Amino acid sequence: MAREVIRIRDEFYIRSSSPRVDVRTRVLKQSDTFAVFDRFGDIDTFGAGELGLYHQDTRFLSRLTLKLGKHRPLLLSSTVREDNAIMAVDATNPDVSRDGETVIPRGTVHIFRSKILWQRTCHERLRIHNYGRAAIDFSFAIEYDADFADIFELRGTKRERRGRRIETEVKNDGLVLAYEGLDDRLRLTRIVFDPQPTRLSESVASFQVRLEPGEEASYRWAIACKVEGDSPVEIKPCYEKIVQEAAHELERAHAQEPRIFTSNEQFNDWLNRSVADLHMMRTETPYGPYPYAGVPWYSTVFGRDGIITARECLWFDPSIARGVLAYLAANQSDIDNPEQDAQPGKVLHEMREDEMATLGEIPFKRYYGSIDATPLFVMLAGAYYARTGDRPFMEAIWPNIERALAWIDRYGDLDGDGFVEYSRKSKRGLVHQGWKDSHDAIFHRDGDSAEGAIALCEVQGYVYAAKVAASELAKVLGDATRSRELAKQAEALRRRFEKAFWCDDLSSYALALDGSKQPCRVRTSNAGHCLFAGIATEERARRVVAMLTSEASFSGWGIRTVATSEARYNPMSYHNGSVWPHDNALIAAGFARYGLKESAAVVLAGLLDATLFFDLHRLPELFCGFPRRPDESPTLYPVACAPQAWASAAVFLLVESCLGLKVLAPEQRLVFSKPLLPAFLRQVTIRDLRVGEARVDLLLTRHEEGDVGVNVLRRDGALDVVVLK
Repeated sequence: MAREVIRIRDEFYIRSSSPRVDVRTRVLKQSDTFAVFDRFGDIDTFGAGELGLYHQDTRFLSRLTLKLGKHRPLLLSSTVREDNAIMAVDATNPDVSRDGETVIPRGTVHIFRSKILWQRTCHERLRIHNYGRAAIDFSFAIEYDADFADIFELRGTKRERRGRRIETEVKNDGLVLAYEGLDDRLRLTRIVFDPQPTRLSESVASFQVRLEPGEEASYRWAIACKVEGDSPVEIKPCYEKIVQEAAHELERAHAQEPRIFTSNEQFNDWLNRSVADLHMMRTETPYGPYPYAGVPWYSTVFGRDGIITARECLWFDPSIARGVLAYLAANQSDIDNPEQDAQPGKVLHEMREDEMATLGEIPFKRYYGSIDATPLFVMLAGAYYARTGDRPFMEAIWPNIERALAWIDRYGDLDGDGFVEYSRKSKRGLVHQGWKDSHDAIFHRDGDSAEGAIALCEVQGYVYAAKVAASELAKVLGDATRSRELAKQAEALRRRFEKAFWCDDLSSYALALDGSKQPCRVRTSNAGHCLFAGIATEERARRVVAMLTSEASFSGWGIRTVATSEARYNPMSYHNGSVWPHDNALIAAGFARYGLKESAAVVLAGLLDATLFFDLHRLPELFCGFPRRPDESPTLYPVACAPQAWASAAVFLLVESCLGLKVLAPEQRLVFSKPLLPAFLRQVTIRDLRVGEARVDLLLTRHEEGDVGVNVLRRDGALDVVVLK
């Protein structure tokens, strides 16, 4: 019997060759540096291989383990603080025997580890307390190593050559691990201990400890990442000072945001973790804050992810949208470069600074292979103006908006049929260039892959919404002729779309048109994005909602990317049957747009239930699409990023959708259109919501009959609060 060989055609597929020993990793991130630890606070070599301390997509520390004698401590518990700033680990000693006699019983010594990232450095403090009734003598050791692996190597990409490790420099209080890359850049990992170790080598720092009963000892070390050319950073073990600096920075950031409290503590846990994750993923750039996509595989700028994250939390924190728009405007393509999938006016897909990207071993140093980032950029610009009334900024980026619209019409429509298609130009680039960009995501009813230039249904919706948004902006900026022209283009696209994409037998829009203009007649979540964009008719929108909330599409935890009825449905796949929180949030916003708030609330309830089972109440990038089973948890996806920015921001768009919340800053109005609170949310309090110069505190209450009352608790400045029933 011949054995079928299945080959993965996607060279950027994230490989997982061994199961994680414990999926509950602990993540810290600050700026361009992040770390993934196991629950002991260690970086070890087993499991899926993502553990490490990273800077600019390079692993600067591949091993960091604490040993008591020859053994790991016994783990009591570990967590990341609610604000994501500090990882804390409680552990104790195993039984210590000498000559067959137990000399230190387990549970005698309390070991407390805490870690924080700050300015390219991981600071750690270790406290050891003797709770025994006798003095104890023992040793502990820190084992370490640095492989300087590129993030794409860890994802599974093979390299023909690597740079060279330079001889480790060992000093009295620390050491320097070094690597010279093929890009001729020197990368250094410097480790400094306080107090000095008893013994120090290239791979181990050993400490001898004597503690009297009730006595405690404290140790600190700092692990710094440096790339040749970086600005100098003072490296010394100063844990307490760093914690204070980080706390002040977080307080400053939180001071600009509203505060949300609800009557449901589980919902509050989800909200609080989402806020903390957004702060962790938020990275300051020369253009303002930008939410990096996800840890560990996507901790960098992604155009699509940044735009969607910014839109999800726009009512909550519009500064993120401003930073995203400014960054992407500054990096908008002005050249035609097939190797980058770039054309003039196109918006960035991905930016990398690692060795492999610099050398061109992967195409992502500055890569534009995204069909939807460009119309999404224009959509976000329109939404940002409505939220803030920031006309000077709109005037500043209007040329970028016009260039994006020109790209849509000239380069996006490859064959002149009025639809925007993609077909990669770079041989090393992404085959599929919508948000479902895995190699097998776009297919026909029989499961065969769609070939040729692909026109995705949601992309046509985004283009429609972009032209509507640009039409409104043109009117604001005083160009009535351009405004009418764009509105006319949008309406013409809507008519073409309905004719070409609607599949009556599916009660849905086709996933895509292939290169021969044949529709991919597949029930997918993509159709829900068409509702989010507003391109669907009222009657067809209702049919799409019914399809997406049916048992075939709704798992009980959320809407699947592909319905169970379809040929390639696989609940364990990346894009063909899994559940993505951001996807669900956009779809729920589409439901609400067409007045179907109850269906949006069902999505909200499913995701809330899922958070109860996820570690730290954190929604991951995605999870498996198996049907919900009584008294069981959702099924994890093995290599999902957590946190992932657009998953973290999903809750804010879900709240906005159910409440019908719309901020109209140019009119100084805050509108609640037919607000709905699900049964599990009796009250929602929003404090210090800013609209222009005004601030308002609100209390929303669900009454017995189901309607929602909106009470203004405080109002500073001119602001109309309007409730539409």
